[in-house]
Amino acid sequence: MSGRALLMWDDALAGYDFGAGHPMDPVRLELTMGLVRAYGLDRAVDVVAAKPAGDSTLRLVHREDYVAAVRAASADPGAADQAYGLGTMDDPAFAGMHEASALIAGQSVGAAEAVWRGEALHAVNFAGGLHHAMPGSAAGFCIYNDASLAIARLLELGAERVAYVDVDVHHGDGVQAAFWEDPRVLTVSLHEHPRTLFPGTGWPEETGAAGPAEGGAANVALPAGTGDAGWLRAFHAVVPELLADFRPQVLVTQHGADTHFEDPLAHLAVSLDAQRAVQAACHDLAHEYAGGRWVALGGGGYAVVDVVPRSWTHLVGIAAGAPVEPESVIPSSWRDEVYARTRQLAPGRMTDGRWPVSWRGWDEGYDPADRLDQAVLAARRAAFPLRGLLP
Repeated sequence: MSGRALLMWDDALAGYDFGAGHPMDPVRLELTMGLVRAYGLDRAVDVVAAKPAGDSTLRLVHREDYVAAVRAASADPGAADQAYGLGTMDDPAFAGMHEASALIAGQSVGAAEAVWRGEALHAVNFAGGLHHAMPGSAAGFCIYNDASLAIARLLELGAERVAYVDVDVHHGDGVQAAFWEDPRVLTVSLHEHPRTLFPGTGWPEETGAAGPAEGGAANVALPAGTGDAGWLRAFHAVVPELLADFRPQVLVTQHGADTHFEDPLAHLAVSLDAQRAVQAACHDLAHEYAGGRWVALGGGGYAVVDVVPRSWTHLVGIAAGAPVEPESVIPSSWRDEVYARTRQLAPGRMTDGRWPVSWRGWDEGYDPADRLDQAVLAARRAAFPLRGLLP
């Protein structure tokens, strides 16, 4: 097995572009790769580009008629069929949409294949994590669900237990839906409460289909305004115990950066430093429970200068075994690139000034009147007994 992590990258990934004014600005990907290079992390990983996902791979999750609809909208954006969620405000059609979406999916599938085959222990695709796409429709800025496709490919290759942990501010609804009836996949999502944020799903009571898959989904619906201590408390109160019980052969994680207090589309108050702490925790959990096999994906994140590049550069550094120190001064070359590209001033350090972050462990007791603790307890009470665990 290679001792070096893989970073899936192709400059053409920036072709996933819904147009001017759309929150999913591809500059966030280019600036992330620029910051990775500025820190020399591209020399600490093997940077590789996988082929776009072909039709047979896409059909592991997506319906044939939906793939055909994406192809048609890609060739003629004006004829996009809104019945498939295409050509909408969230998911406007654009020329080359199928090719760009299939390329992102291909990177996540390629990452999963490499990790499963032992070609690398860790693999990162920060362009991926498009977790809202459904088998037959686009949703929430997501055309093809690369996370689901990566998991489906692992199952096709023989994996018997794959765990998916999603810490995006939005519920990982598409991945949950794809494996709702499959006991081989455990999905865990921490997200802002569905009462206050898209997609309106991810209630604690969503625990998987009745039968063998019951208990295969766990959802922590966090109250708006949750900050570092609460977010970390919730993560550590739920995720490690579920992984210890499930014993995944591979851990797939989604690291949407939109939990950040500067994100314009959501209402959590998490810092970059807490995001880094969860990334490091996912790395450690992969080693503790999945033999180190870890596929890490990006996701949402719409503070495209201040937050996304720093968060995902931390992710790459952790996967590479070369973590970036939070207090490190960001290279001036990257700050110059940011200003040239966006006319915005770039942040000066890789921290929000909250490192090291701290939280109170669940084993220290809980407060039944605290809204965060209520959310954690609801998730544990719904999912844990189905797996034979104490809530």
